[in-house]
Amino acid sequence: MSVTRVQHFAVSLDGFATGEGQTREAPFGHAGERLHEWMFTTRWGRTAQGLPGGTGGADDAFLRLFTPGVGAEIMGAGKFGHPGWQDDPEWRGPWGPNPPFHTPVFVLTHHTRPPLAMEGGTTYHFLDATPAEALATARGAAGGLDVRIGGGPTVVRDFVRAGLVDHLHVVVVPIVLGRGVRLWDGLEGLEHDYDVESVATPSGVAHVTFARRDAEV
Repeated sequence: MSVTRVQHFAVSLDGFATGEGQTREAPFGHAGERLHEWMFTTRWGRTAQGLPGGTGGADDAFLRLFTPGVGAEIMGAGKFGHPGWQDDPEWRGPWGPNPPFHTPVFVLTHHTRPPLAMEGGTTYHFLDATPAEALATARGAAGGLDVRIGGGPTVVRDFVRAGLVDHLHVVVVPIVLGRGVRLWDGLEGLEHDYDVESVATPSGVAHVTFARRDAEV
C-alpha cells in the first residue's frame, strides 16, 4: 500500500530545521551545512558527491532508503529555491540539471509556472494547493508508489498536522541553532498517534522514527 513519508529530515537539538537569514548563497541561513554534515561522511553521501569511501552503519542504512519505493515528492517553495526565486524565470532549482529525485516533484507555491522537465526523470510541477489536494495530485502521479514529503519544515509540519504523514523520520543533530524555522511548533501530542523509536549513532545524531499506528508502513 502506498504511504506518505518524510525521510532523514534533520533538526537541531532545539528543533530548528533551517537557520535564519536564508539567501541564494546560504540556503540554510546561519545554520550553513551543520545540519547535514553527518550525511556527507557516509558511503551514500560520498557517492552522491562522486567521491569514494565513507562510513557505513545506521546513518548510511537510513540514507539508502531515500529512493526505493518512492514515486513522487512534494516540497515547499523554500526548499526549491532561495527567497525571491519566483521572480527569476531561469531558476531551475539548486540541484543542477540532474536533480536527485528522478520522479515527478510537486512544488507548493503561490507563484505557479509551467512544468519544468529536468534530466534523469525529474519534472517539477508548481502547485498552489492545500496539503490534501497536493497529496492527491502526487499520488495520481506516483503510480502506486510512496509519496515523499521533502520539506522544508513548514511544509512537513503542515502535512503532519493534517494527519497526512504515515512515516516520519527525523534526524536530531547535536547542535543548537537558537533561531530559524522550527519543526515541532503546534504538534503537541504527536507521539500519541505514532509508534516512536530512536537509534543513536557514533556520528552523534539520533534517528527518530514515527510510524502512524493506523497506517500500513
